[in-house]
This record gives sequence, structure tokens and C-alpha cells, in this order.
Amino acid sequence: MERAHSLLLNEEACSQLGEHQRSEFILEWLTHLKKLLPATDRVSFRRAHIKQNQRRLVDQLSGVLIGSPGPPTRWLLAHCLALLFRLGDPIPSSLMVERCSDIIRSKDDSPSGLPTRLAAVACLGALYEQLGRMLAGSFKDTLANLLKAMKSAESQGRYEIMLSVEKILRGLGASAVPCHRDIYKAARACLTDRSMAVRCAAAKCLLELQREAAFLWTSELENVATLCFRAFEGSNYNVRVSVAKLLGTLLAAAVEPRQPGGRGPSSLEEVMDLLLGGFLRGGAGFLRASGDMLKGTRSVSKDVRIGVTQAYVVFVSTLGGSWLEVNFPAFLSLLMELASHCRATQTPGDAVVTRRCVSFILRSTLGSLLGEKAQTNAAKQLCFAVASQKQAIALADGNVENRVSSADISASQHILTCCLLELGELVQGLGSTAAPLLTDSSTAFLDTIIAVLLHPAPSAQLAASWCLRCIAMAMPSHCSLLLDRCAERLVALKSSPEAVAGYGAAVTALVAAVQHCSLGIPHTKGQEVLDLAEDLLRSASQNSRISLQRTQAGWLLISALITLGPAVVEHHLSRLVLLWRCVFPASLREQESELRRGDYFTWQVTLEGRAGALSAMKNLLLHCRELFTDDITSRLLTPLACAVALLTKLPSLIRSYSSSVRGWSIVYRLKVYELLALLPPHTYQESFGLVMNQLVSDLSAQDNLNQPCSELTLLPPLCHCDDLPLVGPALHDTDHRYIEEQLHGSSVGGGSLDNNPFSLCVRSGEVPAPLPPPVALTSAAVHLFGAVFPHIISAQRVKILQQFAEMVNQLKGQRQQTVQTHVCAALCSLLKVTRGSLGPEDIRSPALSLLSGALESVSPLLRCMAAEGLARLVQVVGDPGFTVSVSLLCFDRLKTARDAASRSGYALALGALYRYSGGMGSPQHLSTCLGVLFTLSQDSTSPEVQTWSLHSLSLVVDLSSGLYRAHGEPSFALVLRLLLSAPPTHPEVHYSLGRCLHALITCLGPDLQSEGAAVSSLRSSCLVGCGVMQASPDCLVQARAISCLQQLHMFSPPHVNLANLVPALCEILMDYSMLAHLCSSYLCLRRAVVACLRQLVQREALEVSEHAVTLVKELPRRDNTQLDVTIKEVGLEGALFTLLDRESDSGLRKDIQETLVHMMMSSATSGKLGHWLKLCKNVLSATTDCRAPVEASQEDEDLSRDDDSSAFKARSESCGPFTALRWATRRFAMECVCRIIAQCETSDAAHFDMALAQERRLQESTDFLVLHLGDLVRMAFMAATDHSDQLRLAGLQTLLVIIKQFSSIPEPEFPGHVILEQYQANVGAALRPAFTADAPPDVTAKACQVCSAWIASGVVSDLRDLRRVHQLLASSLVKVQTGRDTYSQLYNEATATMETLAVLKAWAEVYIIAVQRSRDKQSPESESGGAGLLKLVQSDLSTLSRLWLAALQDYSLLTLPQEYTSQLPATGGSFYTAETVNQARVHYSSSWAPILHATSLWLHSTGFVISDDTPANLSRPATPTSMGQSSSVSRHKSPEDVNSDRLHLILGIGVEFLCSPHSEDQMENITSCLRALQALLDVSWPRAKIGNDQALSVELLSVLHRLLVTRESASVHLAVLDLLQQIVMAAQEHVREKRRSAEVDDGAAEKETLPEFGEGRDTGGLIPGRSLVFGALELCLCVLVRKLPQLSPKLAGTSTTGSGGSVRSLTDGDCRLVASALCVLSELPSICSPEGSVSILPTVLYLLLGVIRELVLQPTAGGVGLGAVVQAALQALKSVLMSPMSRQEKSRGAWNQLLRSALYTLLGLWDTDSDCVVDQISLLTAVTVFLLSAGPEVCTTEPVHMLCLQRFTASMDSKDPLVVSRCFQLLASVFQAQPAVAVPYIRALGPPLVRFLKKVERSRPRSPEELLGVLDGIRAMEGSGPQLMAVFLPLLISFLLDENALSSAPTASRSLHEAALKDLMRLGPQHSVVFRSLVASSPHLKCRLEAAIRGNQESLNAKASSANPSTRSAAKSSPSITLKTNFL
Repeated sequence: MERAHSLLLNEEACSQLGEHQRSEFILEWLTHLKKLLPATDRVSFRRAHIKQNQRRLVDQLSGVLIGSPGPPTRWLLAHCLALLFRLGDPIPSSLMVERCSDIIRSKDDSPSGLPTRLAAVACLGALYEQLGRMLAGSFKDTLANLLKAMKSAESQGRYEIMLSVEKILRGLGASAVPCHRDIYKAARACLTDRSMAVRCAAAKCLLELQREAAFLWTSELENVATLCFRAFEGSNYNVRVSVAKLLGTLLAAAVEPRQPGGRGPSSLEEVMDLLLGGFLRGGAGFLRASGDMLKGTRSVSKDVRIGVTQAYVVFVSTLGGSWLEVNFPAFLSLLMELASHCRATQTPGDAVVTRRCVSFILRSTLGSLLGEKAQTNAAKQLCFAVASQKQAIALADGNVENRVSSADISASQHILTCCLLELGELVQGLGSTAAPLLTDSSTAFLDTIIAVLLHPAPSAQLAASWCLRCIAMAMPSHCSLLLDRCAERLVALKSSPEAVAGYGAAVTALVAAVQHCSLGIPHTKGQEVLDLAEDLLRSASQNSRISLQRTQAGWLLISALITLGPAVVEHHLSRLVLLWRCVFPASLREQESELRRGDYFTWQVTLEGRAGALSAMKNLLLHCRELFTDDITSRLLTPLACAVALLTKLPSLIRSYSSSVRGWSIVYRLKVYELLALLPPHTYQESFGLVMNQLVSDLSAQDNLNQPCSELTLLPPLCHCDDLPLVGPALHDTDHRYIEEQLHGSSVGGGSLDNNPFSLCVRSGEVPAPLPPPVALTSAAVHLFGAVFPHIISAQRVKILQQFAEMVNQLKGQRQQTVQTHVCAALCSLLKVTRGSLGPEDIRSPALSLLSGALESVSPLLRCMAAEGLARLVQVVGDPGFTVSVSLLCFDRLKTARDAASRSGYALALGALYRYSGGMGSPQHLSTCLGVLFTLSQDSTSPEVQTWSLHSLSLVVDLSSGLYRAHGEPSFALVLRLLLSAPPTHPEVHYSLGRCLHALITCLGPDLQSEGAAVSSLRSSCLVGCGVMQASPDCLVQARAISCLQQLHMFSPPHVNLANLVPALCEILMDYSMLAHLCSSYLCLRRAVVACLRQLVQREALEVSEHAVTLVKELPRRDNTQLDVTIKEVGLEGALFTLLDRESDSGLRKDIQETLVHMMMSSATSGKLGHWLKLCKNVLSATTDCRAPVEASQEDEDLSRDDDSSAFKARSESCGPFTALRWATRRFAMECVCRIIAQCETSDAAHFDMALAQERRLQESTDFLVLHLGDLVRMAFMAATDHSDQLRLAGLQTLLVIIKQFSSIPEPEFPGHVILEQYQANVGAALRPAFTADAPPDVTAKACQVCSAWIASGVVSDLRDLRRVHQLLASSLVKVQTGRDTYSQLYNEATATMETLAVLKAWAEVYIIAVQRSRDKQSPESESGGAGLLKLVQSDLSTLSRLWLAALQDYSLLTLPQEYTSQLPATGGSFYTAETVNQARVHYSSSWAPILHATSLWLHSTGFVISDDTPANLSRPATPTSMGQSSSVSRHKSPEDVNSDRLHLILGIGVEFLCSPHSEDQMENITSCLRALQALLDVSWPRAKIGNDQALSVELLSVLHRLLVTRESASVHLAVLDLLQQIVMAAQEHVREKRRSAEVDDGAAEKETLPEFGEGRDTGGLIPGRSLVFGALELCLCVLVRKLPQLSPKLAGTSTTGSGGSVRSLTDGDCRLVASALCVLSELPSICSPEGSVSILPTVLYLLLGVIRELVLQPTAGGVGLGAVVQAALQALKSVLMSPMSRQEKSRGAWNQLLRSALYTLLGLWDTDSDCVVDQISLLTAVTVFLLSAGPEVCTTEPVHMLCLQRFTASMDSKDPLVVSRCFQLLASVFQAQPAVAVPYIRALGPPLVRFLKKVERSRPRSPEELLGVLDGIRAMEGSGPQLMAVFLPLLISFLLDENALSSAPTASRSLHEAALKDLMRLGPQHSVVFRSLVASSPHLKCRLEAAIRGNQESLNAKASSANPSTRSAAKSSPSITLKTNFL
């Protein structure tokens, strides 16, 4: 294909190709030429080059012209030829025109002659379009030739000639005026052509003609209108769109002429009369219409009326939103004439169509063209229109004179229905911005709507009810008020049938609206509604005149009540079940007897009541499925059985009472079917037979066959969604679907609200359109058939399907098609839900027969469904043989069938089989299938067969996966060949070709990236095919082309040229956004464009945006649309915002939003930050809302008269490029701002640093967020003060984000201030409206959050400024104190809980920050510090504290497990009611943590001293659960009990939360919990309580240990250790108090006589899980080992960094953690008994010495953090050495031995590896601590004494002067110690000191490893003789580990233990006397030795010991010394 990229055609290369390849080559050359020629226009020498080659080019193009080119080729050829003459020498163009005319005049009838003539026609059009008046001389002859040729031309020729004439008119403009009449005459004939494509082309031609031919919209307007009406008859969708655009444009031109002169403008009434006439009479002339009227026949088809409806919309859209705003009253009045005209509403079906058409006109104009302010005015006009119909509302007063005629009632009901439904849509779209409507007294908005509820017509009543529902959804504050008002009127007018029906429906709609309102209604309203419903049902039989209305209203209310959800319904379920049981007979026998009673009226009421009861049951299953338990099911079994049994009795009732009960019987059957379809089949299994017989009867009974079925409602759900495009574009998602569906409606009418009043309860927010009962009954029967059929016996299954097949064969004509549709739909419904076996093999034959017959049907929908059903049948059967037989059947029928329907049906079946059979898996079968489909797809005689076979081929390609690779090239060739040859008059063929191309691209996948010749060729074919489809005039084909390019871009991005694709996409958006999407009526095209853009911007957002702007700049002459201007000003992003505002489709809106987000995320921080912020600001400013923000209150003026003035200028700016954007779009812009802030947070620090940003801004051209802070605050202010509540919430959230992100950024120009300080007034003004009396609770709650963040941020330093925001919070606190009465009449009680907790949380956060600031600034300079803020809060603290405590108690109750639910207070808590428990839990869970923290701080400040004063303003009623309140209950409690309750409340909440598993986003709550506990334990009284309760302390420690292990936050770890210190302190105080009390009580001064307190008692045992000391050790060990893994020999053995690596990696936070842990360790012996202290001392010493070891063995000195750890370690060591336990008589000996071992270990630290430098100063300091604190018993014993002397001597000889200096300092301290220590050191170190002063001697220290050093020391001691054996043996025993520690000890410790034990066993007999005396004198040593020996024995007999229970019990009862030598 590269050889085709040249100016001249490469004829040599072209001649070497085959015929089809040559066509592709020529198309590629023409495509390149089309791009090349305009590019050369800008360069003069290239233009000269074209002129030189022009003759050659013309010859080559002429050769292509006579070469029978296909449609895409001829259009490209014509374009290139015209371009060539325009850019080159135009003179020879007249010869070309003559040549083309000759070709057209020729009589060549050969197959190649037609394409050549069509190409000549296309060339003429293009030449005249490009050259214009240069060819005006030959224009008349050319046109006459074309018009003459059209008389004998076929459809393709007429289509092409019309397109050509359109281009001629465009090129010549006013020069073509002489021939306008001739063209008009020709186009008139084509506008009613039998070919739909010709009609479209004629409409486009006339549309171009009307630009200059004024007679079309003046003198000929009526004729053209009649012609358009005739064109609508029998039209398809494309024709209706094209002709409607023509007619609407002409009518708009008639009202507002574009040219002066002529007849003058037509009035709106004249134009509307024309449209009204077309709607009523169609295209018939007067005589024919009059005759039809006389005969009583209806002559206007639905397609005419739908076309006229579209013309109405085009007419208004062309005139524009401004015109509509001015002329809407007149337009509405004329439109209502249409809605109320008797000829438009002759039958119910006609009335439904007319109402939907009028509603569509209103929705498409008001909803799309008007902004919010104009929509509000339109709503007022609609309200006036409703009020004008009051005369038709007959009050139920019995006064006949007041009543009006039935004709007036009928006319008014249609007007009211249309107006009210549109009014509801408008209000729902406006949301809370519609509030002024309700308060405008001039309209009496609500009164007018409520008055319609008394209208006699049900449709008007239901429309008014729906409108009220929309109002309640838009403004939830009115829901409860409206509900009360309607309920009161219902009770007052209970005797009026109209009032009962109307107000009952209104109450139903209002209650059903609550499911869409997050704020809800008061819980008591549900009770009131149920009471009202019961009253209506009970009184229904009292007055026969209103029995029906009361019955229906009662069940309507119950159905609506159920929509409130399980939380409400569960309280009333027993009453509901009783009502259901009452409405049905008590037994089947009683039902038999009731059939013999009553008349037709009683049966009407009975059936109505039972149908209503069944609807309520259905609602229960839909809304409260979890309440439908087995118990409820069992209680409803009898009513269900009676309901089903009555089905069989209905025929006899109909026979008895004829048509009087027929309608009710249909509704009753419908309700039964709908309910049974939702129930599990086993609940009615005894009635399967009855149900199935009734279903068979309904699907095939004779009385159901007289009317055609509604295929559109029945079949599409059973078809595959991918197959539906085959049926036609009307089933697509188009903007006209609302009215296009009416074409396919049944004869009984389309969907309407009055078909099923119970549809008022639907969940959807759109107006429900329930189908007429007969149509809905068929759909329900089909659905239920699929659910019941698998559960009946096999024989009956076969019999039923055989019966169906026989009936289809017996019937003929329309009756056959109806029953065939019904039974096939039922069969497909069955196959769709069946998961198991279908039944015996006999069932296959009738099923296959039914589906085969449907595949040959003339109905495309039925064929689609049958193909899907056949494939599912094969899947369900699952037999390979059956699959093959079905495939062969399809092949055989395709060979023999000749009709298009059969061939298309079986072709689709082949593809569907692949969908459900796993791709068949057979290459042979695939080849056969492809051969058949290839052949069918080339059948040009039948476009339908081509379309269906190509669609089937796409399924085969998609599902064959790798098997299809071998068929790729021929498939591409076929698709491309058909694309180049298929006529444009059949776009459905092109659409299926696009599906094939898409499937082929997917099949090749990533292989498309390859560079081989074969792949390159295929890729080129893809691009050519996409280009052909992009040039198609059909929107669906264009959409498919875009999706193909999108798929190609996904697999091979470099080969998709964005420079071509993006402009093409943007052109579609620009062209098709001009008239409210009517030019692009295909929603799928807009979806395809946006979906493609969304994918593109994920990779190349900047490039896409640049291409879009380039397109607008270089756009050729065209009418600038608004979107063009938008793109020029604000880029593609702005255009997307505009599109987002106009679109109503939720899926498309989501895609647009995602596209914008991707563009923003990729470019907002890379140079376009200012652009995005300006764009968002423009969007927010684009409102027509003229309301000013709330003015400053009078009381604020004395504080600052002008501070807030800047805040009120936010709305005075120009709206920018956007106008009147809706609140939803502006809310999305606000969300975009938050996204931008979040993205900047992770990108560059300068975004949040003003000084850095200003500095970098001078150096580089980048933008930073902090420089736009003013705009951010202004945008947040604009949103927070808007009418829309949703936008207000978004604005407050943005303000909260701004405060959190920018509050700490300093202002460089004003040191000591922050940049946010200058926006105080803006923040205050933004918050103030949220605290007004009418502000919604959710807005107030969010504003409270912002208030607390603002106060806590510290931005405001002046207390006077801070008081403004403080006053807002104070006002909200007053509201909280008034109790829950404020919102009790408006919202659900849970909203009061939400607001109350939000206020209390905000106050808690303020109090917390006030306390923190007051602690940080103990001596503030002024009241602006923390003390000032604390003083502000202090005034309300007594009130707040009680409210906080009440909230905490509520929360504690709500967090109880499910089994304790019965213990909850029956009346609820302080801030929640019992009925709203579930809703309240959410609010409590988001608020409790700050409240807990604040309460703890308050208790800390009071010291747990209860004051007697109670707040005077606390008016909230006390509840039994209000702890801490001054209630009658709390008065009986002592202060001690009250304090205990408060303490345990806070501890319980904190511990419960910390114990439960959390997600990471709970980190704030964890921190609050820990800080709250810290604040508690800072007070002596709580510490005493916790110290006295060891179990509670141990539980706290276990929770803290879990938190330490599961959280990696440094702040959490520090808080945990702080708490640990406090708990240990509490234990110390408790033990100290006990000991002091004992001293006082005993009066004894001798310590040895004191009772023993502390852990361990007299045994020394510590029980894990019960020991506080053990838990504290666990925590300390966890911290130390995690931060210093070398402490654990196991971890040290796996370390690769050496002993110092882990210490050097410690951060300052880690150092603080280690220091805290060491501090706790040193305090543990003080809370033990003497024996207990001996148990834990080895562990404490090991950890202390281990940390010291890690600290002193450093290659270089550590930082400040490590120095602090060293000091902490030395201080901890000193604390241990000076512990009172070391001087206790019972423990002194053991302590001395362990301390000597510790000192010996410490002295061994000098001996280390040569690559490490020992920190001798720290070691000498540690040794000195021993010498000064441990006493002579520890330090003067050999060899410790000698080693100490050696260390000091070595240090004295050190070369490091610092070491020598420090050594002398320490020696001075030692020499001054007690004589027992000082004298030996003086004697020993005196001479070395003298020698050091004389001469520094050098000695090398020893460096053995740690374990070997200990063992060598043992050997040295052993060799010293028996005199020291008494000292040596205790040392050996101290090396022993107890049995618990031994199993988990590292290898080194275990080796030391074994060696020591071995020595003891050896030395014991040798020194028996010493050994015995030692054991006898030291019981604790004896215990340790015995434990070691016993452990050794047990290890040898582990299995025997573990199996012996007596051994275990003995071990358990023996004293535990598990911690004695466990150094971990």
C-alpha cells in the first residue's frame, strides 16, 4: 500500500494486482490524494507541481471513473477530481462536466454501466460544490440532464442524483434560483419514494434548497408540510429523523425568516396548526380525511405521529432556547390543544401515544434547551396550565351542576397528565434549586398539584401523585409535610371516591419517594400509613360506591410502606401477615363456597383486593427479602394456595358476569404470576399442575389470539443483546426511543402509569410506564413458564411442548404468528434459566420443531429469539450428537430455502451455536460453516440475508479464537470487497461488515503490532475498512468504525493516526451538539465517540487535546456552533463539560466524566494546572442563578463591617464561555477541584509551599497550586452558598480539603502568619448559610466538620475573629440541647442523630485542640493562644461533658454483640430511637473517637471530681441510659460509683475498639483511643483503680501488645509505650500504698517483718496471661527485638549486617521507643515481691546489657538519638541496681549473684572483633554505675574485681585521650565511694596510675567470643581451688535456664545451660560438703537446680511426660520460675 502514496497513480503496480486488490489500491491512492491536495495549497511550488501533472491526473481519474468504481471509491474520486480543478487549472473542468453528462445520457445497460453512471453523477455534484459559480454556465443543462435521468433511474440512481443535486445547490448558492422550482418538483417525488434511502436524500436536498428558496417556507409551506407527512407514512427511523429535520427547519424559518421581504413571518399559531393537522390527519388531503371521518376509520399511522413529534422538537430546537423561554406560554397552550384533541385520543392506545409524544416534545425542549432559571420559569407556566384545568375537577360533594361533561374531563386528563409528568421531571432535575417554586405565592405550586388529586380521571390523579413524588425526591424537607397534608385530606374526604383514589395514590407516591431520600421521614409515619391503610380496608365494605377505591388505596399504602425497607417493615410484619390472611379464604373449601355467593360488583372488589394483596407480597420480596423467612412463608401458604386455586375458577366467573370482571381477572392473574415468579418454587409445589395448566391456557388460548402480541415488550429480553441491532435501530439506545417504542406497541395501547397504579412504588427515578394488563400478563406468563416448567414431571413436559407444536401447525395467519411468538418466548424463557437437564430425549423433537418454525418467521425479532433459543437448547442438552444434528439441519435448510427470512434465520443460528457450544472445536466444521456464510454474505440480491449472515460470521470469528487465524486473510478480503461494493442504500449491511471487521481485529489482537508483510497488509485492510465506514452517511456505521479504530488502537497504538482520528471525533461532537442531539439522534454514535476519547486520553491526553484545538483553528468555512467557540476558548475539556451538561444518559455521562478525569490527571500537574482550575471556575460560575449569598448578620457588623465584603463578590464575575450549566455539572467540577488537590499532594512539594513556589516560578514556567489559593477558596465559597444542596455539600468538602492542606503554609511576606489567614471572611460567609434554621441536616453536619477543622487549623490567631465561627458551633449546640423535636416532623430520627453527633464531634475536636494548645503554650502572651480558645470552650464544657458521656454510652450499647440486643433500652438512647438503631450505628461509628478523647481530657481536667452545678440550659429530657446526667437514677449513686461507671465506659469502648480487627483507615481512631487512655491514666484516681485491678491491667497490656504487633505506625508505638509506663506506674503506686499501709498498721520498722506485696509473692512465679509483669516484659521485648534484632540470638544468627547494622538504621522515633522500653524494664522489679524480682531480674539484665552491647559496639559514634538511648540504658541500669529488692534480706543473695554475673558480662564486652571499635567511655560508665550502686558484695569479688582493675588499667593506657580523660573522671567517683569499694581500687589502681603518669604502657586486650569467654571464665574459676567453690557454684546455677525458657532459648543459651548443668553434676559429688551447705542455705538456688535436673529428665521422656496427666498437674501446682533465665 505504500506504493499508492504518491501524487500520480502507480499504474505499473496497479496493473500487477488482481481485480479486488486493484480496487483497494485505487481507494488507498484516492485517500492519500484527498489528504495531499489540500496540503499542497499552502506551498506555491507544490501547487505548481500539481498544475504540471494536472492533465495526467485527470486522465488517471477519468480512467477510474469509467472503471465501474464502488460507492466509497466514487465519492472519493469525485472529491479528488473537484479538488484538483479547484486547486489547479479550473478551465478544463467544463470538459469534465460535459464528459460526465455524456456518461449519464448513455444507454449502457451492462453491469459495469451503472457504477460508472453513478460515479459520473457523484463527480458532477462534487465539481459544482467545489467550483460553484465557475460552472454556472452549464448548470441548467447539467441539472436538466440529471433530472431527466432520474425518471428512469433505479433506487441507487435516484439516491445518488438527489445527493448530487444537494451538492450543486450548496456550491451555486443563489445562482441556482432559476432552477429551484424544477429541483423542488423532482425532490417532491423522491420524498415519497419507495426506497427509504432516496427519501432521506430528498429530505437533505430540500434542506439545502430551503437556504435560498424562500418559497418553501412561505407560499409552499403547507404543501411541503403535507408532503412531509406523506413521507412519514411507512417510513423507517432514518427517514423520520431526516424529514423531521427538514420540516422543523422550514417551520422555524417561517416563524423567524432569515431573508427580508416576501410574505412576512408566519405566526406561531399557523405553524402549530400545520403540525397539529399532520398529527391528526397525516398526509391525507381534505377530501380523503373527511371521508375517513365520516366512515369512522382512523387514517393516521403511528409513524406519522412520531415523525411529526420529532418535527416539533426540531422546530423548537432550531429557534433556540432563548426563543422558547420567551414564547413558552403560547407554545404550551398550542401544544395542549394537541394533547386534548378528540381525534388524537379516540382510543386508549391513541391517547397513550399522544401523551407520550407531547411529553417527549416537552422533555426534549425544556430539558435540553433551557438552563435552571428558565426551567424554573417553565415550571411556573406548566403550573398555570394545570391550574387552568380546575374546572374539570369535580369535587366529591354530589352537586351535579358543578360537574362538567365527560368530553371536558377526557380532554383535561391528557393535558394534566402531560403537564404534571413534565413538571415532575423538571423539579427532579432542578433538585433543591427548585425550592423558590414552592414558596412563590403567585403560582400556588403545591396547592395546584394537590387539587388535581380530585380529578375524576385516574391518569391525572396518578400523574399528580408522581409529580408529588418527584418534589419529595428533589426536596426531602417537603416529603413529610406533604405526606401529612395528603393523609389528612384523605381522612377528611374519605367518603369521596375521587378523593380516596387521588389522595391514596399521593400518599403512596410520597412514601415510595423515601427510598430515594437519604434523610428519610419520621419512623412514626410508617405506623400512621399502616393505620390509615387498615382503616381504608376495614371500611371498604361500608359504602359500595367507594369500595373499589378504598380497597385499592389501602393496598397501595401497604405496598408503599414496604418500600421503606426492613428496618420499618419488621415492626409491622405481623399485622401485614394478618391482613394478607384476611383477604384470602381461610381454606380451599371456604373458597369453593364463596364462588356461589356475590355478584359482579363484589367480585370486582374481591379481585381488586386480592390483586392488591399480591402486589404487596411482591413488594415485600423485592424490598425486604430477608424478612421473608420460613416462618412467614408457612403462615402465607394457605393464602398462596387459595390465590392459585382461584385461577382455575376465573373462567366460570367470566362466563357468569361476562365482561364486568374480565379486566379484574386479567390483573389478578398478572399479580399471581408476578408473585410466583419471585417465590422459590418449593413454596407452591403442590400447585404446579394448576399453575402450568393456566400458563398453557394463557399462552395459547383462543381468546388471546385475536389481537397481535407486542413483540417489542416480550421478545427483546429473550434475545441476545448483540443480536438486537439486526432488528433495526429503533431498538437501539436512541434519543427518540421514548416515542419510537410506540410503533411496536400492541393494539391495546402502550405503557402508561394508569395501567398499574402500584408502579408508583418502583425503585426507578424515571416515570414508570407499565404495560397494559393483557400485554403484561403474557410477559409474566412467559417468565413464570420458564421458572415452573423444570419442576413438573417429565411426561407432562413433553406433552406440553407437543401441544404447543401442534397448535402452531394448525393455526394460520396472524393467529399463528401470535401463538408462535408466545410459545417460543416461553420456551426460550425456559432455556434461559435452565441449568440442569431439560428432560427426556422425547422433549427435543417438539422443542426443535418450535424453534425451527420460528427461525423461518417473517418477524425479525422472533427469528433473533429463536436463534438464541436454539443455541441454548443445544447447550442445555449437552449431547455432541444432537449438536451435530442441529448444525446439519441448519446447513440443509440453508441449501434448500429460498426465502430471505429462512436463510437469514438459519444463518444467525449458525453463529449463535458457536456462542454457546464453545466454538465447536472442529476445524472441519468451522470451514464448512465459513463456506456457507461466505456464500450467503455475497448474496447482493437480498440485503437482509447479507446482513444476518455477516452478523453470524462476526460471531463465529469472535468465538473461534485461535482456530480462525488460518481464515483471517480471506475474511479480510471478503469484508473489504463488500465494503467497497455494497450500495449505500442498505446501511445495515455496512453495519454488519463493521461487526465482522471488529471481530477480526480482536481475533488478531496483539499480532497487529508485528511488522511482517502479511500482518502489514491485514493492518492496512483494517485501516481502509475503517476509513470507508467513517465516510458512511449512516450514524450506526460511523459508530462501528470508531469502535473498530478504538480496538485497533488498543492492540497497535502506533498505527492509528491520532491527527486524523481526534479531529474526526471532535467534528462529530461539534456537529451533533448543535440542536440538542437531534442531528445525532443515535445515542450509540455519541457513546462510541466518547468511549474512544476515553481510551485515547488514558495514553495520550495532551496529544488528544492539542489535536482538538488544531481542528477548530484550521476548520474550513462552516457555521460556527456554540461548541466550536467552546473548544477555541477552553479546549476539548470545555466541550466535554458542555456535552456533560446536555446529556441525560447515565452511561454516557459516566464516560464523559471518566474522560475528563483522565485528561485532568495526566495534565493538571504537568503545566496545565492553571488551565484546569480556570476551567472549573468557569463551570462553577456558569449559572443564571441571581440569588446573592446570605448577607452578614446584624450582630456581626459591630465586629467587622467590611471583612466579609470580599466574599460577596464571588458571583459578580462574567460567566465565561459557559452559560447556565446545571448543578450536577457544577458539582462534578467541584469534585475535579478536589481531585486536583489530591494529585498535587503526591507530585511536588512546591504545590504547598508559597516561598518555594514563588522562587521556582521566577526560574521556570511551571505553575503551582498554592499560587491559586484565592481561586480555590472562591470556588469552594461559590459552591457552598449555592441553591443546590448537593453542590453545597461538595463545596463544603472542598473547603475542608483546602483547610487541611493549606492551613500550615506560612505567608512569606508576613512572617508569623499563614496564607489562609486572609480568607477568614470567605470561610465564615461560606459556613453561615449551613447553620440557618432551614438548612438540611447533612449540610449542617458537614459544615460542623469544616468549623472544627477551621478552628483546629490554627489559621485564625485573633480570638475576636475566631468567635464568628465559634458562634456557629454554639448555635448548633443550642439546637442539640432542644432535643430531637426539631426535625421530628421533617426527617427520619436518624438525621437528628447524625446532626447531633456531628455537632458533638466538632466540639470535641475543638476542645482537644484547645487543650493541646494550652499545654504547648503554658505562658501565652495574649488570649489568642490556646488558653483563649480553651476559655471559649470552657463556658459550654459542663453541657458538652454530659452530652459527650451520653453519646459514649449510646455508642457502647450499640456496639454490643447481636446476642445482647435484648438488653438495649426499649425507648432508645440519648440520641437515637429504638426504631432507628441500624441507621444510627453508622453515625456513631464515625463520631465516637474524638468524643472519647475529649471526654477523657475533660475528666483529666476535673481530676474525676464531680461538681454539683448542673447546666441551666440543658433541656434535653434525661433517659434511663443517660449516665452522668443529673437524673433520678444518677442521684442514688455515690460519686465513687459515678466515676467508676465513667472510667469503665471509656475503658470499655477503647479496649473493645482496639481488640477488634480494623482496616488501615481507622488509624485516626486508634490514635484517639490511645490518647484518651493516656489522659485517663494521667489522673491519680483512675490509676489507683487500674492498679488495684490486676486483671484489667493485664487485659490492657494484651490489647496494647496486639496493637504493637499489628500496626507499623511510629506514633501508635510511642503512645503504646507511654500507656505501658502509666500502667506500670499505677502498679507501683498500688504496691507502694499497700506496703505503706502495712507499715502503719503493723507498727513495725523492721523490713523483714513486712508482709510481702507485689507479683511473685513468696514463690516468685509469674503466670502468663495473669501477670502484669509478664505482659510488660512481652511488650518491652517486642519493641526491643523489632528495633534491635541482635538481642535475639536466633535473629542474630540470620543477620547479615553485623552487630551494629541495625542500631545505625534506627530513626529518632525508634530511639525514643527503645528508650521508653528500657525505662519500663527498669521499673518492673519494683512491682514484684522479693522472690518475683529474682525471677525477672535475669531477663531485665539480659535486655539491658544486650542494648548496651549493641550501643557500644559501633564502628563510629552514633547520632543524637543513639546518645539518648545510651543515657536511657545507663539510667535504667542504675535504677535496677538501686532497687529496694537488692537490699531485701530474702532476695539480697540472689540479686548479688545475678548482678555479679551481669557485671562479668559487661566486662566481657571489651573483648570483641577487631573490625569493631568499642565505645570504652560508655562501658567504663556502666562499670562505674555498678561500682557505685551495687555495693561491695557485687564488685569486690574476684575475678570481677581483677577484671575491673584490668579494664580501668587498659583504659588508662589507651591512646584515645577522651577515654583516658573519662577514665580518670570515673576513677575519682570510685575513689570517693564507700570504703569497702574504694580501698581495694585505691590499692590496686594507685600504682598503675602512678606508672601511667610516668610512662604510658601499651597492652593488647583479649578478644574471645562471648560464649567462649563465659566458658573460659568458668574454667578459670574452677582452677582457682575449692576455697571459691561457694562463690562458683551459685554462678553456675545462675547460668541455668528453667524448663519453659529452655525450649525456646537460642542455641548459645542452651549450650551454656547444658555446660553449667554438666559441671554441676560433675562437681557436686567432688565437693559434696560445700554443695550440701550451699543448697541448704539457699533454697532458691536449690529450686533452680532441681528444676534444671527435672527438665533434663523430662526432655529425655517427653512423650511419656506429656501423656501422664498427673505429671502435668504436679508441674502446674509446683512453683513456677519460668522467667528466671529466659533472656528473651
